[in-house]
Amino acid sequence: MNLGYHHVCDLGPGEIVYLTHDYINRKQPANDKMKICSFLWVYYGYPTSTCINVEMMRYHCGELLAKRDNVKTDSVAGVPDSGTAHAVGYANESGIPFTRPFIKYTPTWPRSFMPQSQGQRNLIAKMKLIPVQELIKDKSLLLIDDSIVRGTQLRETTEFLYNSGAKEVHVRPACPPLLYGCKYLNFSRSSSELDLIARRVINDLEGDNVSDEILSQYSDPDNPKYQKMLDEISRIASRKWN
Repeated sequence: MNLGYHHVCDLGPGEIVYLTHDYINRKQPANDKMKICSFLWVYYGYPTSTCINVEMMRYHCGELLAKRDNVKTDSVAGVPDSGTAHAVGYANESGIPFTRPFIKYTPTWPRSFMPQSQGQRNLIAKMKLIPVQELIKDKSLLLIDDSIVRGTQLRETTEFLYNSGAKEVHVRPACPPLLYGCKYLNFSRSSSELDLIARRVINDLEGDNVSDEILSQYSDPDNPKYQKMLDEISRIASRKWN
């Protein structure tokens, strides 16, 4: 739109169109069924992307988080960039003020999952956030991240806020903890499912050879095992400060 183009049509699922300055040639028609990765809405989708608009979906996700919660803090913040819209939705629903206690600085890697090395991912996740001390020191903060994958960034961000003077840090992920890696997404693809913090916790609680039936119990937010998993992830992330 900024370049003067205008909308003609939306491509359907699997549709292939060859576009030139003279004509549009439809190479493959759209499939009947649409399959969309739910992580589009939570994390990697650009805010202006519209099938169901990504930004509005994230606001709604934050609202739903707030309706299930009762914590009282001085402010709500989102881990930039994808956590920010979730935090806005949470703040609007809960009435807790929205603030930006840290600013993301990414002159090179815009996403901490992009490097292949875990060591690089850890360093980038730590380096890219610059604190605003006036919004952190002696404050009780509710922090919304888009997701918990390996648990690295959650632990680093919590440590970062406490080192910056926060009194309390409450973390709410917009997406349930991931129990399965995705072969199509680099950040959750690995040699072992045990790289995912949720699977490591379940393995510790249940032992080896966890069945699909047990995993389904941990994926149900109304099941006591789901809350037990969340409590253990929280304990791991904050154990240095307990």
